[in-house]
Amino acid sequence: MGVSAGGSRALQMIVPGLPENFPVPVVIVQHISPNSDGYFIRDLNSKSKIRVMEAIEKQKATAGHVYFAPPNYHLMIEEDGSFSLAVSERVNFARPSIDVLFESAVCAWCPGLIGVILSGANNDGALGLKRIKQHGGYTIVQDPVSAEVDSMPKAAIAKCRVDRILRLEEMTPLLNSLVGEFI
Repeated sequence: MGVSAGGSRALQMIVPGLPENFPVPVVIVQHISPNSDGYFIRDLNSKSKIRVMEAIEKQKATAGHVYFAPPNYHLMIEEDGSFSLAVSERVNFARPSIDVLFESAVCAWCPGLIGVILSGANNDGALGLKRIKQHGGYTIVQDPVSAEVDSMPKAAIAKCRVDRILRLEEMTPLLNSLVGEFI
């Protein structure tokens, strides 16, 4: 999942609805301040059945967990499903970058990958979502009308013929049903 401006509210609507035994890992890049103290992750974890945490270098992504990119680090998925962190150049003015996550996840997890773009103020994630689609993954974008900031959803829709465009309240039910049939 990729999210930026307006995304905290979106994630608070989606993540708590995921069950503790969600059968796949969820990996999120949220554009946040490099000085973030992790409060949002701790708060979201306290409100969720599924375990929510910050990704750690070389940690394996496992089912039943939601992993966030650490502040000021690009988060990548290695072919073995473990995380890699980098402080390389910003991509789309962002570190962490959604495109960086999505590009690496394509190599590790497609075609069984589901890419999601939520509210945000730039075009980060649009190219990565297109790559997910090109490699047989499933693509979901928040309806721009329902997004607090519609730039990222609009950019993703313009770049990629997405599978679903949904309001926030439709996201969790779809994710819960997709993981059983698509993955």
